[in-house]
Amino acid sequence: MARRDATTHWNGGLNSGTGSVTLDSSGASRFDVTFPRRIGEPEGTTSPEELIAAAQSSCLAMNLAGVLDKEGLSLGSVDVSAAVTVEPADGGLTISTVDITLRAGVEGVDADRFAQLAAVAKDTCPVSNALAGTTINLDAALVS
Repeated sequence: MARRDATTHWNGGLNSGTGSVTLDSSGASRFDVTFPRRIGEPEGTTSPEELIAAAQSSCLAMNLAGVLDKEGLSLGSVDVSAAVTVEPADGGLTISTVDITLRAGVEGVDADRFAQLAAVAKDTCPVSNALAGTTINLDAALVS
């Protein structure tokens, strides 16, 4: 089984504090985080929601390739973007939706069958499953 780790270090209060997120497993990067920029303009910082969007889009791209492989179809390419919406709720924040736009080049499949396969990929994506309490909308289409 694979395990991936990240660490966040935070100093100070919610509105005045600052932190950083380090991708420990890969060592790929370190990102600055602040609460005011989380709910405002990012200005060079990231947020948990942006990291979730990255996880969702990359997981779905890979999962779609796997679903298509099982069907004997070849994925030419896919572009997946995910937009995570965070909004106030009960004195805190909630992730209300994840809107995904997926555009893929796949030969030998019509639009209806592709939409079904894309939905299977979304529904079986580990990140989608981890976000099961959140509405995840998918707009999938073939491109030529």
